[in-house]
This record gives sequence, structure tokens and C-alpha cells, in this order.
Amino acid sequence: MNKKLLSIMLVIIVSITLIGVTALVVVMKFLGDEDEHKQPSAKEVVEASVDIPEITTNLSSGNIVRLSFKIETDSKKAKEELTQREFQVRDIIISELGNMTTEQIEGKEGMDKFKELIKQKINELMQEGKVNKVYTTSYILQ
Repeated sequence: MNKKLLSIMLVIIVSITLIGVTALVVVMKFLGDEDEHKQPSAKEVVEASVDIPEITTNLSSGNIVRLSFKIETDSKKAKEELTQREFQVRDIIISELGNMTTEQIEGKEGMDKFKELIKQKINELMQEGKVNKVYTTSYILQ
């Protein structure tokens, strides 16, 4: 009788523990998803963004491109760091454009690839945060 009672108690304790852990995982998953998918407000985006003034440079194909960007960071500290690193960002953009042809940067797909490349290169520099998105504010290709 004593062994049977001990076995029943052990099964009940394990069952309660499994139910509790499962409930905790489900609750954490649902609460975590809300924060991850929440889009920042327009005010938050502006407060954490840095304008990169217009850049005019040559492409490797001999064409000229003139463009400017707004770079969204994940925090005000990251914005401050990015503002201080503006000269490095401009250097990255000019260097990358100098190795590109007109065909590589033309169209939505080309510009999207270029912005993703710039985002990746800037994030390698950043120490206080990261770049969330790069927006093109002007673009002329001649």
C-alpha cells in the first residue's frame, strides 16, 4: 500500500509540474510575440533616425548616381552613435556604389539589395545598437 501511494503521489507531482511548465511556455510565447511584432510609431521612428545628406558619386559603369537616406536605428543611443559615425556611413555608401554598375542598382530589387548591404555594413560598425531599416529619401541615376 505504501509503495502504491508513493507511486501515485509521484505521478501527480510530475503531472502538475508538466502542466505548469507547459502553461508557462504558452504564456511567455504569446506575451513575447506582442512585443516582437509591435511596430514603432512614426514619432519613435523619427526620434531614432539619422538623415544622410545627398551623396553624388560615380558607378563603376561610368554613370552618376545622386541619393540620400534616412537610417532608422533601434534606440536613441544608437542614433547618437550613428550621427557621430556619419562620415563612416558616407564612406561605406560611396565605396559600395563605386563597385556597382547601373544594372545592379536599377529598379526596386537592386535598390532593396543595396539598402540591405548598407544596413549590414553599418551594423558591423555599430557598438551601441543596430540599424533597423534604411530608407531612400532621394534617388537620381544618370
